Amino acid sequence: MDFDRITIDPAKLEGRPSIRGLRISVETVVRLVAAGWSFDEILVNYPDLERDDIKQALEYAADSTNVHFYKLREPA
Repeated sequence: MDFDRITIDPAKLEGRPSIRGLRISVETVVRLVAAGWSFDEILVNYPDLERDDIKQALEYAADSTNVHFYKLREPA
């Protein structure tokens, strides 16, 4: 998936993924949604964000958890 709204800049937010180079991290957006904030509430409180930014932050977070774990066999 192409995350054109997510940026990573070592000079901003300690290199954490952020939205379009703003000082608003993907983590912040995901935590707000998890806390029950609606998209509209987020947009009112963070006027630099756009609805597509929120959607892509959630998609990015979901994609970053797409890790497969394999149970290793016990040594013989």
